[in-house]
Amino acid sequence: MDVALLQQPEDWTQWALDRSQALAGVVTLSGPMGSGKTTAVALWLKALGSNDAARSPSFGLVNEYESPLGPIYHFDLYRLDRPEQVAAIGFEEYLYSGQPCWIEWPERAGELIPHEASEVGIEVLEDGSRRVTFVGATR
Repeated sequence: MDVALLQQPEDWTQWALDRSQALAGVVTLSGPMGSGKTTAVALWLKALGSNDAARSPSFGLVNEYESPLGPIYHFDLYRLDRPEQVAAIGFEEYLYSGQPCWIEWPERAGELIPHEASEVGIEVLEDGSRRVTFVGATR
């Protein structure tokens, strides 16, 4: 596990560049509402060469972004309650597509999340900076 203190958007960009191989796989994002998960996704997209603007997929559950890696799938599972509901949206087809899948509120998917997924946790500190924990392969 590595821990980073990120204060500026540029910090997120460098963080993503340093972990670009992991971000090309399945990545879970955990943190309280408003912690910056969707903002992190926006900066990761730029770091990986996408011109698409990230948007919260809360209403559509999944957004697809174009990138040099091919499509990147961004899930927000907040509105779902059970893994059965997550499975019903074709979740596993996305996961095993070989394309990057970034998942907010991964606990809603339960056992559907692959064991090899990288994990990102975001904690908001009093000064507004983010303590980011990362578990996964970076290279």
